[in-house]
Amino acid sequence: MSELFQIFQPGFRHQEEQRDLEKILVVDQDAGASGPKPLDLDSGSVTVRMPGGTMSEPTAPVPDDKDWTWVLQARCPECGYLGAEIQPSELPELVLQATGPWAEVLARPDVRTRPAPQVWSPLEYACHVRDVLLVFAERAVLIGDQDDPVFENWDQDATAIDDRYWEQDPAMVADEIATAAKVNAAVWAGIEADEWPRPGRRSNGSVFTLDTLGRYFLHDLRHHLVDVGVRD
Repeated sequence: MSELFQIFQPGFRHQEEQRDLEKILVVDQDAGASGPKPLDLDSGSVTVRMPGGTMSEPTAPVPDDKDWTWVLQARCPECGYLGAEIQPSELPELVLQATGPWAEVLARPDVRTRPAPQVWSPLEYACHVRDVLLVFAERAVLIGDQDDPVFENWDQDATAIDDRYWEQDPAMVADEIATAAKVNAAVWAGIEADEWPRPGRRSNGSVFTLDTLGRYFLHDLRHHLVDVGVRD
């Protein structure tokens, strides 16, 4: 999806490899069995174990087509965030604060459970937050490197399906969020005072500066904590 994904996610690649391996393991269901064994195509029958117990693709949420840039000037009624209250110099610390609770969220016994058929589970939200951290870090780097760049489109709902968020390992995702948060915070920390006005834009024409991009992005982190029941 991005250069930052390639640079900072050796653990992410390991997760993909592990999920692929688990899909071709079988479970001996006899009492006292030792667990998964290599797939034996000569045995006549096999049982395929899907990671996390998920056997089918869940219902996709209704796409969110709202333009959330208004949170830069108005308070979000759902999470209370107001971008105008944030100073860009605060972003590194605030990013780490807003991602810290995910380790506890991902340890919940019901982390894979959706509260409604078209609402993401805490695990799916966590995967999204991890990816948001890297996508926006990449966009900030792009603004620093290029003059008024256009950001590559990112279909968040398609990514959730393509990467099978609901099957990912919660402990791995917790580690990945911690790593991605450090990467993201380091990007904001490296921006010089005279660089915050540098512009970049989405393909729909929405114009950001490094300043507004950071404050817009932070809302995503704060809002998704509320989505999974974490409040100040």
